[in-house]
Amino acid sequence: MESQNVTDYPNSNTIFMVWKLNDRLQLKDTFQKLSALVLNLNNSVFNRFPDSRASCVMGIGAEAWRKLELPTPPPKELVSFEEIKGIKHTAVSTPGDLHFHLRADNKSLIFDMAVEISKLLSPVGESILEIHGFKYWDTRSILGFVDGTENPHGDDRDYFAKIGDEDLQYKGGSYLFVQKYLHNMDAWKGLSTEEQEKVIGRSKENDIEMSDDVKPSNSHIALANIEGENGEELKIVRDNMPFGSPSTNDFGTYFISYASTFTTTRKMLTNMFIGNPPGNYDRILDFSTAVTGTLFFVPTRNMLDEFAG
Repeated sequence: MESQNVTDYPNSNTIFMVWKLNDRLQLKDTFQKLSALVLNLNNSVFNRFPDSRASCVMGIGAEAWRKLELPTPPPKELVSFEEIKGIKHTAVSTPGDLHFHLRADNKSLIFDMAVEISKLLSPVGESILEIHGFKYWDTRSILGFVDGTENPHGDDRDYFAKIGDEDLQYKGGSYLFVQKYLHNMDAWKGLSTEEQEKVIGRSKENDIEMSDDVKPSNSHIALANIEGENGEELKIVRDNMPFGSPSTNDFGTYFISYASTFTTTRKMLTNMFIGNPPGNYDRILDFSTAVTGTLFFVPTRNMLDEFAG
């Protein structure tokens, strides 16, 4: 099975798009053309610009899977995301039928890809979210800390990001979960560097994790790094990107994760929003508000080829 580019490393420019489909008669015909288009876009940019690290990854939501009458049974964990409500913060659930993750070092490439996708989908749906992300310094978030340090590398990226033999029908696929976070930069900048480091659990300048005897139990690192029942390390492949508008003071992070099982991602979110133990929630949420939350399934390229007919 040939997977979509879910394990590519982050690069300089990204466009994220979420589309909601309507019930028009030509919907299934358009999706067939869309599947072919996604394959074509990836092949074209690779052949024309092999060093650009450009790719287009498409994810499909649970409702769209039903609406498009895609294979049954669906992927085992493909459901509509249910919100996770803590004592103070909530991981909200928002709609979304199709998600597009466009990446390239050259922004021109992803811009053109977004244009072609939008041209095809506009007659049968509407774009409900479009975010243009960018690489900020040495892969830092707008908050000033390096993001994605705990990402797996090498073969581990495939292991943690792609479905294995546990769901043979969808082997090589991936569960994609996304959240748009908005940051209260005025409140964040009101903290000293030392206080910010306690919120994150790492040093700001050198990206060194605090020792367990110093790291606060409600720091982001302490709660976002999770283990299985037998103490094994559980990971997801993150490809977060910052975005912002300085003139309006709107800044944020688009959280995006690929995982072999959504159970891992949900456990991490539960730790963050409800807390471990309950009430000991992730302190970063006092400065970062999740305004979206949607789960998608990323089929393999082989499945896209079948969908294309």
